[in-house]
Amino acid sequence: VSPFLSLLLSISAGLSEAELDSMKFLCRDKITKRKRESVRSGRELFEILMEQQHIGSDNLQFLRKLLEHIRRGDLLSQLEQFEEEGGFGTPDDQPDEQEKPNDVICENIGRDWKKLLRQLGMPEVKLDRIEADYQFKSYEQLVQGLREWQRWKGKDAKVADLIKALRGCHLNLVADLVEE
Repeated sequence: VSPFLSLLLSISAGLSEAELDSMKFLCRDKITKRKRESVRSGRELFEILMEQQHIGSDNLQFLRKLLEHIRRGDLLSQLEQFEEEGGFGTPDDQPDEQEKPNDVICENIGRDWKKLLRQLGMPEVKLDRIEADYQFKSYEQLVQGLREWQRWKGKDAKVADLIKALRGCHLNLVADLVEE
């Protein structure tokens, strides 16, 4: 799977309907009215922009401007992380050192996963998307939520923040386990 297409899909999933409308408006000089009116998702908008060579894995300036204008710093951070990693990203299915605390958290938190991720500052749109993608699988919802938080925060995703959020949710036992 292309890391660039994966990035676009992730950005698309994080857009609200109002944000998509704003992005379509900002594309008035690039896309015909008929095509803009047919767009129903960020993915469709990005496909048109790629076809017309306004965005690409080596041409992210216009996408950056769109995200800046709709004030989505979290999505802009994903874009910057993609650029820093040279457009290759890291494989999602291989846990790294940062995910070890996640294992402890996932084994000890049930339905409170959304409460924890809210405490970490995750946008509600992302939480809803994760919940919809992994219905009735609270363990997997938390795993994916923590991974999304790590991608969102990038190098700023610290274990200390996880511990603070756990304590903020009154999950002190889990926080103690993570500290160990």
